[in-house]
Parts: sequence; C-alpha cells; structure tokens
Amino acid sequence: MKALVYHGPGKRSWEEVADPTIEKPTDAVVWVDAVTICGTDLHILGGDVPDVTPGRVLGHEAVGTVTAIGAGVQTVAVGDRVLVSCISSCGSCRYCRQGSYGQCLGGGGWILGHLVDGTQAEYVRVPFADNSTHMVPYGVSDEQMIVLADILPTAYEVGVLNGGVQPADVVAIIGTGPIGLAAILTAKLFSPSHIVAIDLADSRLKAAHEFGADVVVNSGADDPAKVIAELTGGLGADVTMEAVGRPETFEQAVQLVRPGGHVANIGVHGEPATLRLEDIWIKNLTITTGLVDTFATPTLIELVASGRLDTAPMITHRFALDEFETAYDVFARPAETAALKVLLTASGLQHDSK
Repeated sequence: MKALVYHGPGKRSWEEVADPTIEKPTDAVVWVDAVTICGTDLHILGGDVPDVTPGRVLGHEAVGTVTAIGAGVQTVAVGDRVLVSCISSCGSCRYCRQGSYGQCLGGGGWILGHLVDGTQAEYVRVPFADNSTHMVPYGVSDEQMIVLADILPTAYEVGVLNGGVQPADVVAIIGTGPIGLAAILTAKLFSPSHIVAIDLADSRLKAAHEFGADVVVNSGADDPAKVIAELTGGLGADVTMEAVGRPETFEQAVQLVRPGGHVANIGVHGEPATLRLEDIWIKNLTITTGLVDTFATPTLIELVASGRLDTAPMITHRFALDEFETAYDVFARPAETAALKVLLTASGLQHDSK
C-alpha cells in the first residue's frame, strides 16, 4: 500500500510500505476512506515530538471501512463504517476505567502516527478496535465526521470543559486555526457573553467570526488586552485558551485572564514557556493543559448527527489520497492558502477485504 512516511525533521514522502495486518486479537484493519492532516503532524515534522522515529506512517484521524478484525473484537464488524479516534484505549487500565483514555497504561493513548503507524495511508491497523472506533451515524458525511477524530474533542475537552466555560463568560481564544475554531464552535454550547478570537491572519479571523466569535482581534494591529479590558471593565477574560503551541501565545493567555480566571492550554508545545509565578501567584489563577481523552466523542457525534453542531465548514481544501505532498504544502501555509482542514479521500480506488 501507499502511505505518508516520516523520515526525520522536515522530511516526509508518499511511498510504498507493507500492508498492515492483524497483530493482536483486539485489532482491526480499516480501509481509509477519508483522512486529514493535524497541526500536530506539522509539530512532528518540525522536530517537536522526538518520540516519533523515522519510518513512521503519520496521521491519527480517519474515517474508513473495516476490512478485517481480530478474534477478540466484539462490537466492530467487517464492512462497518467507522471513525478512527486519535486516542486508542485498552479499556481496562486504571486511567481507561476513569475515562482518561489519553493516559492509557495498557498500550493505548496517542499512539497512531506517534508510536505505531498511523492513518495517512490506504489502510491502518487500529489497536483496541472496540474502544478506539466509533460507528458513523447514517446520514453523516466524511467531511462532518473527520473533525470528530481529534480537533473537536480536543477543543471541547482540553479547552472548553477544562476551562470551565460558563454562561455569560468572556472567553478569549488565541489562535484561530482548526483547534481554535473548534473551541469557538463548542464554547458556544455554554452561551458565553463574548467570544474573542485573536490571531495574526485576517483570513483565519474571518473564519473565526463565521464560526461564532463576536469579537476578532488581529494582534499585529490591535492590542488584545485593551479590547478585552473594554469588554470586561478592566477585569480580563474569564477564560483564555491557548490554541497555537508557542511560548509567547501561552504567556499572552496568562496575561489576558482575570484574577480568579482560567487558562486552558490546548496547543502542542515544542519549547519551554515562561510561567511568571512572581506576578501571577496572587491572582488565584487556574492553569490547565492536557492531551485529549476523547471521552466526549460520543456526545459530540450526537450533536453533529442531530444538526446542533455543523462541522463540515471546517474543511476548506480537498485532495485525492495520493496528493499528500500537495495537501501538506497547502495546510502548512494557511496565511497564504486560507486552509483550515484539508480532506484527502480514496474515492474511486478499489480495495479488497484483508
């Protein structure tokens, strides 16, 4: 089969690799119908995730069709159309039993495209298939479903829920890429009084407004602190979310929050950020960060299936599966291409059950 293979920082190629097979009774093999690229993949290519070794097939988000299952798989059958979650779960360790699947001790967690071969391929082996896939509801498209593999649960759990967003809050979201937009979309479920979107790219701020931010700030031209002060009587935002993964944006999130407020870090960081405890210890802040657990994925699927959340507009560019090199180039230059999420599909390709 063909797959997108990591060959060290800055190096990738779409090349021939061995087909995945059932290795454990709890595995499934899934034909990849649709797949996307995550900002985390760009962090990997930038050398920010050293656990990813050369030769690894990248990717952790897909919608596909099950072609083979292990003898221990009970709830997934050949022919099922499934969402492949970015997080795998053994289902029985201490963390999985409390819904903290991202911290799985039994061989799961974030492993696809990280510690085992991932989804940017024609086929993918999915460990712990019963716990790590979700059936695609009738009538829900690949475009709607693909963002439920990672960015929607990540933004909702690590940003909105960890941030404790409440009705009438002023919420400031720094970074309006796909994760930031998903945070805007899911923060609206809690009826904040204002959602302030902060970015340097006008194209992404335009998208942020379309997704529900009522205030947008280009921080290269205007001072977000001044804008938020005017909205809050000088207090600061109730909740700030960092959705970039840069030291300066994390520090900005801390600066923009009010005393007693909450900073929810969502971004993937590859270098240290300064935490100025000498300034903030007296402010009674709560600062959270974390890897998504995907415990909220079934809830989010229901919201999409019922029409309460519209995720399809997140997809701005579409490619065939063998156009990964072009798709990466487009996705990596959002200020020029206005790319949010890119979708690669295997339409028209033939496949057989394995």
